[in-house]
Amino acid sequence: TLVGADPLTDLAVLKVEEPPKGQAFVQFAEDVNLRVGDWVVAVGNPFGLGGSVTSGIVSAIGGESRQGTFLDFIQIDAPIHRGNSGGPTFDLKGRVVGVNTAIYSPNGGSVGIGFAIPAKTAKETVASLIKNGSVTRGWLGVSIQPVDDDIKAALKLKEAKGALVAEVIPGTPAAKAGLTDGDLIQKLNGRELSDPRDLTRSISALPPGEKARLTVLRNGAEKIVTVT
Repeated sequence: TLVGADPLTDLAVLKVEEPPKGQAFVQFAEDVNLRVGDWVVAVGNPFGLGGSVTSGIVSAIGGESRQGTFLDFIQIDAPIHRGNSGGPTFDLKGRVVGVNTAIYSPNGGSVGIGFAIPAKTAKETVASLIKNGSVTRGWLGVSIQPVDDDIKAALKLKEAKGALVAEVIPGTPAAKAGLTDGDLIQKLNGRELSDPRDLTRSISALPPGEKARLTVLRNGAEKIVTVT
């Protein structure tokens, strides 16, 4: 039976009512420091060929065009075909470091560019689905943009970090808290934010209704804004 699904991370939880005795299982890795070049194996049922394994290396983690709003994809070159999606991506110690989810392909077949959902994201999503049947995410209500070199120079910043508020949507938590267009959000609850994606993920990880402290730069002065 379907316990719950989360389209944004492309994950679902199924409940088996009467699992066989001694059912084998695998475990999501506890924050493995996965590095580019590490070997991985992808397990699945490509074209219905059950239990097939392909091997490859981690090609990249996150980065341009490899990120979703809520996760940094792991790019692997282990061949992934139709039927591999949802299968585990293992490291060579047998730990599940990701979930096979997609390929980039101009012709429908594997060209060595596959993507896996990181184990950390999968673990958190699964826990929420089991507990609540759905995934709820915190929401701020702003359009944001990265800090480029021009903005960095104009605001006299040492580093091009944080998220610049391009627009505050009326009636949202951000509007109620007093955020304004042009605010540079630099920290969330005292932690420095590297870029807009960092802000999006950090806010979405907070449960709705929680109060958060945003450190913003406004007209050259640092200001603390508390948002619910």
